[in-house]
Amino acid sequence: MITVIAAIGKNGELGKNNDLIWHLPNDLKRFKEVTAGHHVIMGRKTYESLGRPLPNRTNIIITRNPDYKAEGCIMTSSLEEAITLAKAGDPNPYILGGAQIYKHAIKIADVLDLTLVDAELHADVFFPNIDTSIWKEVARYDHFIDEKHQYNYSFVKYLKK
Repeated sequence: MITVIAAIGKNGELGKNNDLIWHLPNDLKRFKEVTAGHHVIMGRKTYESLGRPLPNRTNIIITRNPDYKAEGCIMTSSLEEAITLAKAGDPNPYILGGAQIYKHAIKIADVLDLTLVDAELHADVFFPNIDTSIWKEVARYDHFIDEKHQYNYSFVKYLKK
């Protein structure tokens, strides 16, 4: 099983200038809980936006630069290679992005684990369109604005039909 995990705005917004465009502490907490102990796959820019390997996970970075190194991480040159490496040690790896990785991953993933943020914000990277003829929503947990969360948001899980 391959899971794509992301937080996206109303128009598929992911981020701007290689950074998140919202701060949702419950989303970050859930992300940590859900991905802990798993292999996580990400592009180089996503890794660099994090600034370090994610703890308690096997971090796999996709990069076209054969000389790129990141301590504590595994380097690969393609999504396919990253998935092969991840599946050798984890039956359910997570794909963390960024936009170019998501564009390819959505075609081969089994699960979309998304935080849908009820906001339209300026972004320079976007999540691909979710084709409901391919994806079926199977779970949704709505959360509302509070003192720590500036936007309404929902944790939504889709399975490939």
